[in-house]
Amino acid sequence: MSINSIDKDDLQNIENSKDSKAVKEESEKKACARRRIELLKDLKDSGLTLEEAKDLGLID
Repeated sequence: MSINSIDKDDLQNIENSKDSKAVKEESEKKACARRRIELLKDLKDSGLTLEEAKDLGLID
């Protein structure tokens, strides 16, 4: 396959698939961060320290 046989649509499809993977990974990272922040807020509200939460297995 030569470079001349690749059309613009093929290149666009490749680019879009890479972009969608990057967006999905970024979305997963943001969701994980939001869950962690919410967990830390809940720990703060409960009065537990980080060490106590780790001992109880609530956080890694």
